[in-house]
Amino acid sequence: MSKIIKTLTIAGSDSSGGAGIQADLKTFEEYGTYGFSALTTIVTMDPDNSWHHSVYPVDAALVAEQLKTIFAGGPVDAMKTGMLGSVEIVRVAEKAIKDNHQNNVVIDPVMVCKGEDEVLNPDSADAIRDLLLPLATVVTPNLFEAGVLSGLGKLTTIEDMKKASRRIHELGAKNVVVKGGKALDGEKAIDVFFDGSEFTVLESTKIEPAYNHGAGCTFAAAITGGLANGLPVSEAVAKAKDFVSAAIRSGYQFNEYVGPVFHGGYRLEK
Repeated sequence: MSKIIKTLTIAGSDSSGGAGIQADLKTFEEYGTYGFSALTTIVTMDPDNSWHHSVYPVDAALVAEQLKTIFAGGPVDAMKTGMLGSVEIVRVAEKAIKDNHQNNVVIDPVMVCKGEDEVLNPDSADAIRDLLLPLATVVTPNLFEAGVLSGLGKLTTIEDMKKASRRIHELGAKNVVVKGGKALDGEKAIDVFFDGSEFTVLESTKIEPAYNHGAGCTFAAAITGGLANGLPVSEAVAKAKDFVSAAIRSGYQFNEYVGPVFHGGYRLEK
């Protein structure tokens, strides 16, 4: 039997299935890896209140117990973080990464829920910046998150994305992907990858209708899967871009509020 490749997500639960640990585990499976999960938050969406999100953090001590269980088998081949929910949980994640000498760390600095535009917990955002970015092999902020982490505010151009990437790299992340996605004007979905010396602009045609709920989580999980399988960072990022584009193309309308990606899209297209 070939070696089992292990991946880990430290993230929240999205019961609609498109994002969070549900997205991560499905993506890990598509990459042929064995996925572990430590649950940090439970997110609910209210169909009687315009899909309003409520976020319920798990006690940090319970997150630590989950990670103790997972790391009893030693470090995994790659891991990611998603929604962490509190400063205490950020600290738990930092300690687990350091204590277990974990490599291949993807930090998805989740600060908002889809459709929301305010930072869920500003203190947690600061803790992610200060404690987790220095441990990141790759960090994957969207435009809003990159604006917060870099201190540049609203980003509207590729040049803005490059400036933010450079500043976030200076905070300690080895590689930075700023996700423009469909948010920038024009016909292309654009992301900017920065490895500390060179910028790579990743482009794909915008997909309509855009069933993209969970795209950010899926992208970070796909990078994690690529790293776990031994891909260099640049190749893991490029494949993740293709993977999430296929997931969006295969997505569907769940209800009047949201259309999630379908995580098997890349495999089905192949």
